[in-house]
Amino acid sequence: MASQLSIATKNRTFLMFSIFYIVAGLAQLASFAIEGSSAPFHLPILGVISLITGYLVFSSNKWAVPLVVGLFAVGLTFGATTLSSSIALNGFGGAMLLQVALIVYLILLLVVSISLISKRETLN
Repeated sequence: MASQLSIATKNRTFLMFSIFYIVAGLAQLASFAIEGSSAPFHLPILGVISLITGYLVFSSNKWAVPLVVGLFAVGLTFGATTLSSSIALNGFGGAMLLQVALIVYLILLLVVSISLISKRETLN
């Protein structure tokens, strides 16, 4: 009974983590589609990699860990540079919704990445 409970908890945790990556990937793809030619060219690549990572985390695939590590480095760089340039250009209030969304994205990316890397033994 206890092992079934731990499997259900692991699956629920991985489900939440995969939902995070899928939502982040869809948001990045939607942002690129809305902004068009003024959007950074690497945004859809980051979105597609986030969607693939979300699927691999959901299926508990062993390839999820290298993608999580790579996406952590790239996502952290993307989020931090976008946040710093937004604050430099608009101040902290000109584009407050974008800035708050980026801060939440960076925090969630940090928490989810560290949690998944620490649970890498449970992935197939």
